[in-house]
Amino acid sequence: MYVDSYFSPHHQYSLGVEVGSGRKYLSIPVSNGVFDYEEYYELDADEYNAFASDQIAASEFAQSCREREWDDRLIERPGWNRGTPV
Repeated sequence: MYVDSYFSPHHQYSLGVEVGSGRKYLSIPVSNGVFDYEEYYELDADEYNAFASDQIAASEFAQSCREREWDDRLIERPGWNRGTPV
């Protein structure tokens, strides 16, 4: 289960922690035309703490996630019908 600790409505990203594993993440909303969902990108503790206090750095990272530059950090791999950022 993913629990958000911060949401930026302006920059469209969330920060939080996956309860079962304790992994920290930044998530972005996406849509595949049928349904909306979030993609979760794993962060290390230093990144999580930095993004929690620096919204500009977090929004820049979120944008690079939208551009699929950090797909190797996806906590859950998308299926064949991967959505596009909202």
